[in-house]
Amino acid sequence: MKPVNQKAWWLVLPVFICVAFSAVLPLMTVVNYSVQDIISPERRVFVGTEWFSAVMRDGDLHAALLRQITFSLAVLAVEIPLGIALALSMPASGWKSSAVLVVVALSLLIPWNVVGTIWQIFGRADIGLLGASLKGLGIDYSYTGNARDAWLTVLVMDVWHWTPLVALLCFAGLRSIPDAYYQAARIDGASKFAVFRYIQLPKMRGVLMIAVLLRFMDSFMIYTEPFVLTGGGPGNATTFLSQYLTQKAVGQFDLGPAAAFSLIYFLIILLLCFVLYNWMQRVGTGDKAEAGHG
Repeated sequence: MKPVNQKAWWLVLPVFICVAFSAVLPLMTVVNYSVQDIISPERRVFVGTEWFSAVMRDGDLHAALLRQITFSLAVLAVEIPLGIALALSMPASGWKSSAVLVVVALSLLIPWNVVGTIWQIFGRADIGLLGASLKGLGIDYSYTGNARDAWLTVLVMDVWHWTPLVALLCFAGLRSIPDAYYQAARIDGASKFAVFRYIQLPKMRGVLMIAVLLRFMDSFMIYTEPFVLTGGGPGNATTFLSQYLTQKAVGQFDLGPAAAFSLIYFLIILLLCFVLYNWMQRVGTGDKAEAGHG
């Protein structure tokens, strides 16, 4: 039997140390805060699960959670099909492909706070192109005074900012498909939709799963863009979970409830990502079984 060199584990030790300092220790600190009433830096009282019970009875939290889930599902419903369509329309090779890739990726290079500022100016009726154009068409638009307009503006802003990420992932998946598949499809006389349905979409399943999980997690933790654009308003129309958490922790300095809410927030993201991942796995397995029977 060939001996195994256990010294290789030393190579991953720096990774474990980084994870411990960047994730495990902060998480343990949050768990510690979530079961204590922090009166002052020197005075703390153990309260058990009291903060968790209080948070779960919070009506504002329930409303923010509903807004957050609605927003994240809307993001996926728009960005995934749009990203696929954009990837399919991009040139496959040559200088045009390189130029289009650079142009498509430009919005990804813009910092989140700058994105919010851009759309803040863009939507103004006096100097913004979007606001002035809608005003010229006779459409009453105000992202600062109308809850529906504010919500739609945040959604469109996120679509503009992050759809290129989905498109780039899908483009990479498309480029990994061997030409033999397309040649066989041409010989069989397959239509463009059939090529997409039975060749391109199954081959993109892996990157699509990554795109869905990345976009869902990121949209579920959105904070900077709506905070800069609307400040969470008008009212609470665009106050999502991350902003609600910040108001608890920083604005009201309720560290105990904020820590408890952070753990619940973390578990919600894990649960929903687990559900999405397993659903996409079942969809992919069903497609393979259907193709095998065909």
